[in-house]
Amino acid sequence: MYFTFVLASFTSLLAFIPSAFAGFSSSSNTNIAIYWGQNSYGQGTGSLAQQRLSYYCASTEFNIIPLAFLITIANPSLNFANAGDSCTTISGSNLFYCPQLEQDIATCQSTYGKTILLSIGGATYSEGGFSSSAAAVTAANNIWSIFGPRTSSSSPRPFGSSVIDGFDFDFESSVSNMVPFANQLRSLMTASTVSTGKKYLLTAAPQCPYPDAADGAMLAGAVYFDAIWVQFYNNYCGLPSFTIGSSTQNNFNFATWDNWAKTVSLNPNVKIILGIPAAPGGGSGYESGSTLASIIAYCKGFSSFGGVMMWDMSQLYSNPGFLDAVSSDLGLPASGGGGTTTSATATTLKTVTKTTTTTAATSTATGTVGQWSQCGGIGYTGSTVCTPPYVCVTTSVWWAQCQ
Repeated sequence: MYFTFVLASFTSLLAFIPSAFAGFSSSSNTNIAIYWGQNSYGQGTGSLAQQRLSYYCASTEFNIIPLAFLITIANPSLNFANAGDSCTTISGSNLFYCPQLEQDIATCQSTYGKTILLSIGGATYSEGGFSSSAAAVTAANNIWSIFGPRTSSSSPRPFGSSVIDGFDFDFESSVSNMVPFANQLRSLMTASTVSTGKKYLLTAAPQCPYPDAADGAMLAGAVYFDAIWVQFYNNYCGLPSFTIGSSTQNNFNFATWDNWAKTVSLNPNVKIILGIPAAPGGGSGYESGSTLASIIAYCKGFSSFGGVMMWDMSQLYSNPGFLDAVSSDLGLPASGGGGTTTSATATTLKTVTKTTTTTAATSTATGTVGQWSQCGGIGYTGSTVCTPPYVCVTTSVWWAQCQ
């Protein structure tokens, strides 16, 4: 009863709040979001190692940066790979204080107009959500006190006086009681907007198979999201499944997500962002050149399309010219799109029941799999053994990859 009242209250309030954010635009189809924090290209030193946040913010070709990741929630902890080297432990917590990030977040927001989000989850998140709705609400209040506006001198502040522009959910496995957690964060953000005028964003990064195994409950019309960046990589419905020149797609299911936006989403103006790898090492299913341009042009034909998300910043900067090309592609006219899909989910989204299968992949192949190649997931029949020193890491029920 409490959550129903809160949900109705902040949904009504949101109707009176302007949609413009610092960087993100709900009326634009050229938003570009790029994850920062994991240094996934893997360089420890040199120009291709992950640089401090402000180094990237000077670019005018993207407007949203999710910081990856807050890897535990109940007892909060962060992991920003090599960027954590400049941070110091906060006594009495698992968090660290990052003076560079405190400075850089403020600079990115005020000087460069970027939307800075904190992404919660990641591939190593293993808490599984919360044991109860009450525990979820308590956790949301705690996360808000740590990363929202400073309200208490007793809360640890990893980013000091800087305040992020919202939260992103990147869960790669099933989670419990995440709806009350998300709705409490949304309620706190909305209340802060009403009192201070600062606007906040709530996003998620589901896999492209619908319904998403991790975020399904939140996406079933239960949480008000401003945007979702669907991961069209590491999955059978990713970029390589797109059929160039066809207005009717089979496995490439952007139409399904567009239909979700129009018929299921609590926010009828939610933006669907096309999630892509920023380089060949950013995930399986990397596409570029005319193929990617065709995919973007197709997606632009859907009214919910809001731009592109990339994984991740270090991969992008190892791939010269790619950001320029994506930015240019987003400026081109739509080509087709708004078409149909042969997937039955496109017309039955409202009645779909979220199910999660635990069926393991059965290997019928011999040999080993190289770095970044698939080694598991539902329906996969290839080798599950990675070439040393790589190991098979599961990132979703559909995908495991040698890393």
